[in-house]
Amino acid sequence: MLDAGAASSFGIKPSQRGPRYIRFSEINGRELPLGFAQNLTAGSMSFGSILVTLCNSSYSSAGSAHVDGVLGLDILSRYKAVINCRTKLVFFNVYPARQMQLTSAASAEKFTRIPLRREESGALTVPCSLDGQPARLLVDTGAFITTFHEPFIKSFGIPLKQTRVSAHFDRGTERKISAGEITDLKIGDFKVPPAKFGITALPNFALQQGSTRISGILGIDELYKYHAMIDLDGMNLFLK
Repeated sequence: MLDAGAASSFGIKPSQRGPRYIRFSEINGRELPLGFAQNLTAGSMSFGSILVTLCNSSYSSAGSAHVDGVLGLDILSRYKAVINCRTKLVFFNVYPARQMQLTSAASAEKFTRIPLRREESGALTVPCSLDGQPARLLVDTGAFITTFHEPFIKSFGIPLKQTRVSAHFDRGTERKISAGEITDLKIGDFKVPPAKFGITALPNFALQQGSTRISGILGIDELYKYHAMIDLDGMNLFLK
């Protein structure tokens, strides 16, 4: 996805042949026009010519950095990317027929392997459990804080404390975030030490990922803390 203004400055626009010929892509219930990028690169990696979705709202990022778009799973999956959340590096496999065999290397380094699942919506989720009750978490490197759905957390009687932090979702949705102490959380077979997590009423379009209903969003805070590696070749999440 690219911000429409930024895309226009790069010469990327929707088809000019007439409205009936403009192609669209549905993102979170919105139909957004497609443009054609002749040569998309990231660092020294070239993806060639691809279709991109054009969005009218800019993306925000922590600090003063400006973000012109989002690198999606269409590219990340095609090149069997590995995202190292601790070192902030993304690796692309330029030899599609060759597997990286990350599982054995991660096992030797005492990582816990958690299977990733790609939902009908395209989102990536992982299994988790709280006090032994199974659930699923959306894996989102763009989420700055790991956040659980408020009704889910309240069902365990966990007390919440209000904060000054707010979460911003697509479609302009904003939610106040509370904090709650969770002491018995597992992500797959990885035991998460007791800690405070963000709690809010997640919007329905975030909760429902295809036929799967999630109970929270696993954000970059925990992914960074536990040296997460997202392996889109073997479809695994590794935590340590």
